Amino acid sequence: MKILIVDDHPLIREALRHVLPGLAADIRLFDAANCESGLQMADQHPDLDLTLLDLTLPGCRGMTALQTFRAAHPALPIVVLSGFDDADTVLSALDEGAMGFIPKSSTNEVLLGALRLVLSGGVYVPRQAIVGELGLGSSAPRAEEAPRKPQTASDIGLTERQAEVLTLMVQGKPNKEICRELNLAEGTVKVHITAILKALGAANRTQAVLAASRIGLKLGTPGGAS
Repeated sequence: MKILIVDDHPLIREALRHVLPGLAADIRLFDAANCESGLQMADQHPDLDLTLLDLTLPGCRGMTALQTFRAAHPALPIVVLSGFDDADTVLSALDEGAMGFIPKSSTNEVLLGALRLVLSGGVYVPRQAIVGELGLGSSAPRAEEAPRKPQTASDIGLTERQAEVLTLMVQGKPNKEICRELNLAEGTVKVHITAILKALGAANRTQAVLAASRIGLKLGTPGGAS
């Protein structure tokens, strides 16, 4: 397993080097202090399994870092690791195709659980963002929960093709790109998206991602299913 850490704080990178081996015995870690060197590292290791990305990098702040990485390596799962955990920042990261958002205030247990969920095909979002966007009960602060065991798309009534469409939605890809990747007509994609939103009880794409995270939905890699 190969993971790239992109963060300009040496203490954060060093701390992650001590924590992340808890994911796997054969893990290989790479790190970079800025967006440019991170992109170079990703180019040198095209078989990366995951990138942990800070949003406050020198010369590449905010969503610019995430947008740049997504454009250069669209198939690479990216999890944002940030000191900011307000709902607007979390939702913006999801809109840009992040596969997870982990506040730096999270415990080691939550961090490892969140990364296991993402590596298994799920999406991790902090509980407070889910509560705020979907209106799920009280928004009063409470301890962050470790991610639950992933469910499969079929558990909520999605077909294999709909699961593929949802996977690309989570990656932030627009309808036209989903059409190209899955070789589907735009009308067919819209029908699938309508079914996905209904199955997840969501009104839009961002709510669908949050709902997928809330139930621990496991998403596969888009393929050639019909």
